[in-house]
Amino acid sequence: MPSRGACAEIAPAASAATAARDATGRAAAPAPRARRRSTHSRGDPVPTRDDALALLHQWVDGEGLRNHMRSVEAAVRHYARRAGADEDLWGLAGLLHDLDWEKHPDEHPLVAVEALRGLGYPEEVLHAILAHRADFTGVPPETALDRTLIACDEITGLVTATALVRPTGIADMKPKSVKKKMKDATFARGVDREEVARGAELIGVPLDEHIANVIHAMREVGEELGLGGR
Repeated sequence: MPSRGACAEIAPAASAATAARDATGRAAAPAPRARRRSTHSRGDPVPTRDDALALLHQWVDGEGLRNHMRSVEAAVRHYARRAGADEDLWGLAGLLHDLDWEKHPDEHPLVAVEALRGLGYPEEVLHAILAHRADFTGVPPETALDRTLIACDEITGLVTATALVRPTGIADMKPKSVKKKMKDATFARGVDREEVARGAELIGVPLDEHIANVIHAMREVGEELGLGGR
């Protein structure tokens, strides 16, 4: 979950990058789509990505926060593929993890989880959303999805901020660019550096490799996120 300040810092720059991206000549990458409708263990259908996107647009007005949630979705999906897990299910947790942050920051994510439970979202998704703010909810990360969501949350903000100040955006960005910005305490102040490092430790992936994985995942939807460069 980015701080409110972090989203505010990223949003204006994202708009500028979006306005300029057509000059790169690169075709926009398609958004990840659910290939099938997953089901609960009891056989009930799980809401689709399109259902989740509709919710995102109903609950979230700020483009910066919307892009953050899509970024986390892309990164979580990447790790789901690596683990042979249900990519569509994991993607829902990434896409919806900050659903109520804009409208109910003091109760985040409790309001969203209550609403999502009423709409039939799986408990695995809800648990991950609760666990990504364990200090507030008291729900510790227990599953691979829980840990992955935490690992992909803060780091995507740093990757986004780094891409937005590069002429070529995320297209040819390397982990060393992100690591350099990570050491600069005045850059993207809303990003918790300790949480970035903790996230990599939670999933047992070296930080440089984790950064590379997140860059790769976000690059696939870079144009949609306004990270195509200027």
